[in-house]
Formats: sequence, structure tokens, C-alpha cells
Amino acid sequence: MGYELLQILTVTIAVGSLYALVALGYTLVYGVLKFINFAHSDVFVLGAWTSFTTAVFLIATQGIDSANPPWWLGVLVFLSALVVCGGVGYCIERFAYRPLRKAPRLNVLITAIGVSLLLQNVGQITGPTIARSEQGSPLATLPFGATPKRMPTLLPEVVLNESTLAKGQAQGGAARGVVVLDQQITLEEGRQYRLAITRMQAGSDGALRTIRESLSLAVESGTYAAGTELRTTPRRTPEELSGATYELRRGPRVPINLIDVIIVVVSLSLMVGLQVLIYRTKMGSAMRALSHNVETASLMGINTNRVISFTFVLGSVLAASAAFLYPMKYPGLNQTAHGIWVLLGLKAFVAAVVGGIGNVRGAVLGGFLIAAIEFFGAWAYAPLRDVYVFAVLILVLLYRPNGLLGKAVMEKV
Repeated sequence: MGYELLQILTVTIAVGSLYALVALGYTLVYGVLKFINFAHSDVFVLGAWTSFTTAVFLIATQGIDSANPPWWLGVLVFLSALVVCGGVGYCIERFAYRPLRKAPRLNVLITAIGVSLLLQNVGQITGPTIARSEQGSPLATLPFGATPKRMPTLLPEVVLNESTLAKGQAQGGAARGVVVLDQQITLEEGRQYRLAITRMQAGSDGALRTIRESLSLAVESGTYAAGTELRTTPRRTPEELSGATYELRRGPRVPINLIDVIIVVVSLSLMVGLQVLIYRTKMGSAMRALSHNVETASLMGINTNRVISFTFVLGSVLAASAAFLYPMKYPGLNQTAHGIWVLLGLKAFVAAVVGGIGNVRGAVLGGFLIAAIEFFGAWAYAPLRDVYVFAVLILVLLYRPNGLLGKAVMEKV
């Protein structure tokens, strides 16, 4: 049970970092304009699909080996998500919200819902094909279409605390799905093992390419002599395994994945940078001035339109960062109007409210707290994992409506 709880804790920290990034977008806009941008979660979805489309387009048009992508591919995909989401965030503020700045808040709320529905439904349109496979089948369209996709692997799938037990030559056995190793191995009960295989494969142009893949051992614990046929998944033919080299790797009881470390490091770096921007720069001072009173800030010489647009772009960029990292951990991408995206956006919004809407530190705290409630609650009883989250929201609104770190604001009558 102890190892299981530690595993849940690592997932909580990674997913909580993503929730916090999205929640910061909600809290920034609310802190300045005092309304909820319900289209913010759809900007997150746009960032995820932009990452997928850019990655597939570059892989297909630049002849990149999808099994071993270069480091710069991830950087370009990340920047494309930032640019697209930042631009969309600016357009939403400029053309949807700015004309309604002096209108009743109900009008702005309805407009936010309308923008959200617009982004969801436009994203489901199957547009022109921009990338095709070698066989000619469409891989990506713009807009994205209603078919679920799988994000290409841009970051290596590495378990940082995995141990290597043996190295050597491997070959295929007498049938498909069988591998033969050149030395004796011992597999302990209750541990996960895999073979990191490196082999050569001819491409469509006849050139040899290095293929690296992971094969799971479908055998029981025990000692196996050299030359013993071992069953593996996925199943490879003897010809595919001919001349391959292998590394036998044992999984840790509590794996620490490289992608989780990257998510936490990038998220915390962005959170610290945001804190510095708000409290150590002139733009941050202007944002804080607008959060107190827009009219007074305007009289003091602050360009309110520029600051508000910057706030929307900044929130969208944070959402795009989370949108790039999310499919690195969970590669499956559903259509833009799928309920899983709606639920994810609601959880990030709950994180902002629980932490204290309008409070930057509160949004970060709320992100980690909501992730902990969700995953530890699922460990206790999985069918109620989402119920726990919204139950906490109800309790906070009942007993501390300003959030954990929020402060009550006195309004003049």
C-alpha cells in the first residue's frame, strides 16, 4: 500500500501542475475584469490540437523519423501552441469582450459561453488535409475534425529510476512473438520487466533506419537459461528481431517518468515567472492597478486596453503550455467538444475558485489540492472521483466563499 500511495502522489503532483497552469488563466482574467472567461478551457483544447497538428505536419513534410524525433521538434511544436493560443486569446478579448466591457455582466457571461461553443464546434469541422501518410491516407486536417487522434511521441518515454540488469544480443525464436536472449536472466515476482530492443529496419526508400522499441515480457517469474524462448508483447517476427541488441530493464516499485519531471519543472518555472512578472515589473503593477479599479488606473495614465489584452494573451499562453504537456502524458486526443475536455476545464476552474479566484498563489494551491482530492479519492473509491472534486467546491462556497487564500472585498453601496 505504501508504494501505491507514493505512485498516486507522483501522479498528483504532475497533474496538479497542469491544473494550476490552466487555473492561472481563469484567475488572471477574473483578477483584472471580475468575470469568468468560460472560453479559457477551449483555448486549452485548441493548444492540444495545435500541438498535434503541428507535430504531424512537420513529421510528414520534413521526413522526420517519428520513432526518434529530434529535440527541436518538441520546441517548435511548443512555440506553435503558444503563438496560436496567444493570438486566439487576443482576438477573443478584442472582438468578443472589449465591446461589452461596459455592458451588464450577464451579457459578458452569455458571450463567453457562445465563444466556447464556437471554438468547440469549429474544431470539429473536417478541413483540408495538411499531412498524409506514405500510403496517402490523411493524418491531420485543419480544422481538426471529429475523429480521435493520438499525439506523436515528442519526448522520450524514460523511467528515470529504472535499472538495467543485462545487455546483449537477441534474436527471434521459432515463431512470431518469441525472443531468445544470449544469457541467463532471473525475473523476480511482483516486478515489471521489459526489453529495450534496438534493431535495423529498411524504410520505404530502401535505406536502413535504427528502430528502438520496448517489448514487455509475457512470462512468469523465475530463472531462464540462455537460449530459452520468451514470449513478448508486442509480437515481432523472427526476421524483425534478427541481429537486434537488447537491454533487460527492471521497473521500480514507484516509477518516476521523465515526462512527469518535465511537467513539474516547466510548470513551476512558469508559475515563478508569473509571480515575478506580477510583483516585479511595470506591467505587473499595471495589472494589479486594474484589479483594484479600472477607471482610476486609466486616469493614472495606464493603457487599460493594452494591459487587458496582455492579460488575456498571458492566460492563453499558460493554457497553451499545459495543453502541450498534457498530451505528452496522455497521448489520446478526443474531439474538441468531447466531455472529457469540458470536465478538465471545470476542474481547473474549481481549482481557481477553491484557491481563491483572482489570487495567483491560490490558483496554484487549488490546482494541487484538486488533483490530490481527485486521485486519492479515486484510490479510495474510483466511481466517485469527480464527485469528490465538486463536493469540495460546494463546501468551499458554503463555508469560505472567497476561497482558501482569497480575501473578502467590501463593495460600496
